[in-house]
Amino acid sequence: MARAKTATTHRSSEAIRLGLQVRRLATELGLELTSSLRAQLKQAIAQEGYAAARERVVDALSRPRAQALARQRLCQRLMLSGVTIVDPATTYIEDGVSVGAETVIHPNTVVSGRTRIGGTCQIGPNAIVSDSIIGDRCRVVASVVEETVLESDVSVGPFSHLRSGAYLASGVYVGNFAEVKKSRLERGAKMGHFGYVGDAQVGDKVNIGAGTVTCNFDGVSKHRTIIDRGALIGSDTMLVAPVRVGEGASTGAGSVVNRDVPPDTVVAGVPARARGKRGSGRKRRVARERGTK
Repeated sequence: MARAKTATTHRSSEAIRLGLQVRRLATELGLELTSSLRAQLKQAIAQEGYAAARERVVDALSRPRAQALARQRLCQRLMLSGVTIVDPATTYIEDGVSVGAETVIHPNTVVSGRTRIGGTCQIGPNAIVSDSIIGDRCRVVASVVEETVLESDVSVGPFSHLRSGAYLASGVYVGNFAEVKKSRLERGAKMGHFGYVGDAQVGDKVNIGAGTVTCNFDGVSKHRTIIDRGALIGSDTMLVAPVRVGEGASTGAGSVVNRDVPPDTVVAGVPARARGKRGSGRKRRVARERGTK
């Protein structure tokens, strides 16, 4: 009985001692004690001793403070060079990133790796850019851009994803909820919304309708899609690679294109079949509008 009482007294006094040390540590370091933090500190002190536990807590607190200070200094350097950072406290830019003058970086934006951003761009809010090259006068809003090249005057987002190997030439527009991977979109190509372009070559001034998908994977290998200059891809078109849509050709909405489309040809259906010549139709329409037919 005496031994049980002694053991209980020892546990009680040990708990009191740990509680006092936890409060002391919290007071010294200016910590707000929650039930979870109290339990963690009590366990650390019991296992490592007060001095070791204090050193570990100080180290844990100093790292984010040092990182925040480094980010603040980098933001200051960029702002002195002519970059506008709307909210440095919520902007995360890694050392080594370069940003051109008159570019505006909006809140909640992360720029990392070997990224180079040109001048007079709008980046963010809520953008993530890593290991990418962005030319002058580009706009990236609430989108993810990784290992990608954007030439000048490119607009991306909101809510799009440019994956590794994407290349957007000057004047390309990628709207909302679009994904591009290992593909090159040439000058003036447009992909307004809701689509996937992967392993593809897209020519100048191609228009890709909403819901278009390049079906590049057959379960074993990836295959390539080529869309030549000036083609018009209708909404919800499935391009079953390997496939080529010729210059000036057009696909009807909801088409499944599983064979090459000749230039200036209109195809539609499941599977898509030729319905006529796009060029001749356009000529007749222009003639009617001019009253010369």
